[in-house]
Amino acid sequence: MQKTKEHVVVRPITAQGSTGDAVPSIYYDGSCPLCTAEINHYASRIGRSKLQLVDVSMEGADLKSDLGVEDAMSRFHVRKPDGELLSGAKAFVEVWRLAPGWTWAARLASIPGVLPIMEVSYRGFLVVRPAISALATVLGVQAAKRTLMTIY
Repeated sequence: MQKTKEHVVVRPITAQGSTGDAVPSIYYDGSCPLCTAEINHYASRIGRSKLQLVDVSMEGADLKSDLGVEDAMSRFHVRKPDGELLSGAKAFVEVWRLAPGWTWAARLASIPGVLPIMEVSYRGFLVVRPAISALATVLGVQAAKRTLMTIY
């Protein structure tokens, strides 16, 4: 069964792509407009059939036994095809490694000392994420109203 939410198709959690090959699973907060926009961007670059997108804000999301809902909602997580679970900066680097146009960022993260700085920066971002997400919601509503006003 497929459900559509914010332009992201959430498929049953099989961790297999359309070819049956194992694919990475990306766990994201679909209730966060900023997070959803970012995931849509990565999915459009990589190809939706090459990713398993899991909106952890949806009831019944299959998180596996090593990832709880609270942890999944509080940080970005990626499960590699081999089953290894990554979070935070390491998870972003894994996505960038797969995304055309973002491989330079993954290479940059491989420089000694860069990944720890990225992780500290990500933790700082998590503190302000709710405010940024709220602002994104307000701006999105305002943009939608402007669009409707120009149509009618």
